[in-house]
Amino acid sequence: MSRIPRERTNPAGKRPGKIGRAGKDAPAVEPLNIVHGALPSREVILRFIADHPQKASKRELAKAFGLKGDNRVELKHMLQELEQEGMLQKNRKSLIRPGALPPVTVLDITTRDKDGDLIGRPAEWPEDQGVAPAVAIRQQSPAGRQGKGKAPVAGLGDRILAKIFPAVDRGGPAYTARIIKVIDRRRGASMGVFRTAPGGGGRLLPIERRGEEMVIDPEFTGGAADGDLVEVEIARLGRFGLPRAKVLSVVGSVGSEKAISMIAIHAHGIPHVFPPAVIAEAEAAKSASMSHREDWRDVPLITIDPADAKDHDDAVYAELDPSPDNPGGVVVTVAIADVSWYVRPNSPLDREALKRGNSVYFPDRVVPMLPERISNDLCSLKEGVDRPALAVRMSFSGEGRKIGHIFHRIMMKSAAKLSYQQAQAAIDGKPDDQTGPMLEPILKPLWHAYEVMKRGRDRRQPLELDMPERKILLKSDGTVDRVVVPPRLDAHKLIEEMMIQANVCAAETLEKKRQPLIYRIHDGPTLAKQEILREFLATLGISLAKGGNMRANNFNGILAKADGTPHQTMVSEMVLRSQSQAIYGPENIGHFGLNLMKYAHFTSPIRRYADLIVHRALVGSLSFGEGGITPDEEAALDDIAAEISTFERRAMAAERETVDRLIAHHLSGRVGEEFAGRVSGVTKSGLFVSLPDYGADGFVPISTLGSDYFIYDEAHQALSGERTGLGYRLGDSVTVKLAEAIPLAGALRFEMISEGREMPAAVRSFHKAGRRDRGQVRKKPGTRPPRGRH
Repeated sequence: MSRIPRERTNPAGKRPGKIGRAGKDAPAVEPLNIVHGALPSREVILRFIADHPQKASKRELAKAFGLKGDNRVELKHMLQELEQEGMLQKNRKSLIRPGALPPVTVLDITTRDKDGDLIGRPAEWPEDQGVAPAVAIRQQSPAGRQGKGKAPVAGLGDRILAKIFPAVDRGGPAYTARIIKVIDRRRGASMGVFRTAPGGGGRLLPIERRGEEMVIDPEFTGGAADGDLVEVEIARLGRFGLPRAKVLSVVGSVGSEKAISMIAIHAHGIPHVFPPAVIAEAEAAKSASMSHREDWRDVPLITIDPADAKDHDDAVYAELDPSPDNPGGVVVTVAIADVSWYVRPNSPLDREALKRGNSVYFPDRVVPMLPERISNDLCSLKEGVDRPALAVRMSFSGEGRKIGHIFHRIMMKSAAKLSYQQAQAAIDGKPDDQTGPMLEPILKPLWHAYEVMKRGRDRRQPLELDMPERKILLKSDGTVDRVVVPPRLDAHKLIEEMMIQANVCAAETLEKKRQPLIYRIHDGPTLAKQEILREFLATLGISLAKGGNMRANNFNGILAKADGTPHQTMVSEMVLRSQSQAIYGPENIGHFGLNLMKYAHFTSPIRRYADLIVHRALVGSLSFGEGGITPDEEAALDDIAAEISTFERRAMAAERETVDRLIAHHLSGRVGEEFAGRVSGVTKSGLFVSLPDYGADGFVPISTLGSDYFIYDEAHQALSGERTGLGYRLGDSVTVKLAEAIPLAGALRFEMISEGREMPAAVRSFHKAGRRDRGQVRKKPGTRPPRGRH
């Protein structure tokens, strides 16, 4: 599946102008003519935000322009219009130009400039926006900005949280940054492939796109053999010539699965080794006491998880509501492991958990947020073992409306550990020795409660985008065996809906207590993205209403119209691309996809730091005893939300890239073979083609499609030949030949075997109208097909 593109109003690398100053190599920029108290024009607003990102909130803008009363209301409407048109986008409390860096950004310090000053780049940057912008790091004096305290000092290879400013000097990087804090010190470690050199020693070939080659002297090879994946540290960094490095460890052959996941771990700076102090704290942890806890060990809560799960952080139980005031209603209990008891604020465990942000899941391993002593033992709701938990008991009416809930801090004892398949089989009439006795008293009440809750979900109408999730199964040697699409069972949906409702309860309770928290927020699609989707749907005869008040059920209607048609997959892909990305934030804007006004992650504190913060907030605001949120944490929620949102994107990218590399390695011996695929992306430079049987995609360069003149039609998501009228559209089934596989890059390059199909009349009329300004590419004789992912 191709990535969701962002608008490029301010492309990467284009430097915002500094008001009233000219850079070395740029013409002077006219100063803004600001009339204090008067509503500025759209152009003035956009220029001001570009030059003053630290003052880009609605409140700061109103203050800067001296706006009051009706003018403040007009400013709010103007900003909303600019955002809906794709000219601005939200970033926490601020507004930024698309393609610009947010006022607070996580940076990786990657190199030095010619003067020896540190240069950083954003830790995460969308592929479609080209090379990430460089940022000059301003080191402060050891005494701090005002001579108070101790200023953070960073070095090469460190990851930092930084305040971003537009550069005044146009001859250097686009931005400068002041260090807020050092998130992770990587000691200049790098990873690459070792290649022996004549006469001893060797060179390190980088695996990262921004990496540089290094020289390894004979005494520093560490026993590495030619072709080994190694981790090195810089031994000497001179002003001239290549850096010299020392091998720290040999991971193994680049063909092994261990090496492939390690590439992603290292490339994204994911901490994967717990420091000794963290391990020591985890090992010294004692079982939780009964202080401030209710004894729920007789409640038959059960866990339902994947068959291979090693930790179990949620348990469920349901029964009919005994209250005569709620006929036909049910009571659903969700219990979540009490991680806040063991991981206290600002402890070594807590600092390491925040540095990781979340657990990262690879086909062969998990990089956990917390050590196994915590995640797999003390906080795992094991069958028949006393475990501390936070529980919420929710009441639903017979129509599925939640009519009340209450939280408890408890001691529980799981009655059973079941897999999804095991629980579903019992409900489907095939119970085993374990589930047979549980069928009537536990499992059937759970399924009945789900049916009741489903009525409320159906009325709420969240976005129903059912995209299949593929799972890679490995052989014993770590190589790919096969790729499967696990069936989506009612057991999965039951647990999912109960967790969603528990998350809603957490947000509602904390809001009622006026307790600051981190929400899980999901903004609706911008007007710009809606317009792209509207133009595309119009080519299929499907209408999408105009206006900014879109709801999730509007998209469900589109999906329903496409269901069962040849365009079903294509429409699902385009609807997915139109959606925003869910993030964490202390300011609530609701969750568009789930169609919920209040939502906070509460149900996975073992593997998500956001949930741990919500647990602490509940413990503190409900007077549940030790482990509550602290004033320092409350004051830092903005920064914490920004960090864990970045770390979530980091984990997703690492997981995706590992799968890409695994599949590329798996198929590297099948170059020249033909495969059935589907067009999953259309660009000016070619086609992305997915292989459904492998869960991977590759690129077909436009230069290999044929001798015709190909025109890119964004509205129709098509590449079509001007002379023949034949072409390819998003969702088309095609046959491709594997031309190249690059395992280290996770890239596949295909050649198209299928002939293009005749394009619809609307596409042909697009050609005749001569509207080639929207994108056209002609095959250039002698052009070498591009390599790797595009």
